[in-house]
Amino acid sequence: MTLMRAATDNRVPGIDGDCGGNCACATCHVYVDAAWSDRAGVRTASEREMLNMVPELKDNSRLACQVTLDDNLNGMVVALPESQH
Repeated sequence: MTLMRAATDNRVPGIDGDCGGNCACATCHVYVDAAWSDRAGVRTASEREMLNMVPELKDNSRLACQVTLDDNLNGMVVALPESQH
């Protein structure tokens, strides 16, 4: 399961996942807390391309659809860009 799917299944406001998790939009843009960035994995080339189009890109920006959840990410902290509030 991805972070985006968990968020949309639980109706987390601000994470829309308009493309259904296909890395074709940026409606699941999140900021991964620094303490979790190493465990959340690295950006794929497709993810980097999509993130280049977001207005509030940061070093810790990720698309939640590209973060696969596992036991190592239990308790992970993310924040939303201001534009998604």
